[in-house]
Amino acid sequence: MAQDEATRWRATTILMVRKGGKVVIGGDGQVSLGPTVMKSTARKVRRLGKGSVISGFAGSTADAFTLFERLESKLEQYPGQLTRACVELAKDWRTDRYLRRLEAMMLVADKDVGLILSGTGDVLEPEGGIMGIGSGGNYALSAARALSDSALDAESIVRKSLKIAAEICVYTNENLTIETLDSE
Repeated sequence: MAQDEATRWRATTILMVRKGGKVVIGGDGQVSLGPTVMKSTARKVRRLGKGSVISGFAGSTADAFTLFERLESKLEQYPGQLTRACVELAKDWRTDRYLRRLEAMMLVADKDVGLILSGTGDVLEPEGGIMGIGSGGNYALSAARALSDSALDAESIVRKSLKIAAEICVYTNENLTIETLDSE
């Protein structure tokens, strides 16, 4: 049975940009339940893998924390192998009876690779070093692609693109969490 539209948790906006020797993931802080903003300062972007990986989530908060924990354990099992850890997590996510019901997406990056993970088993690399997820993800992605040829650095592109998404998507705000890694 589909969840009633008025009580459905709404997603967020998470964006990754890789440019100029940096990889940056940023996300907004809004958590919405139907038409109500439940929290405006949530932290949806985190460091994992002893600080060598950054990740952001869109979707159910409790589900995302479960996935962060699972990814952290996969990173311990496969140190320095983000792609392998993500593929193993995606396999578990798709086949495990409990995990299969989780409603979230993740965007993860280390100094070498960035990936989108979903519950359908997707582990996707971005085109052009830019990717976005969540309800405002396509708005932020479009803005970042348009700004990628400019003189702006990766963090400035993420900030500006998330601001644009917040102006368009009612489930996105301007309370940002930004994490950066050197990618060279």
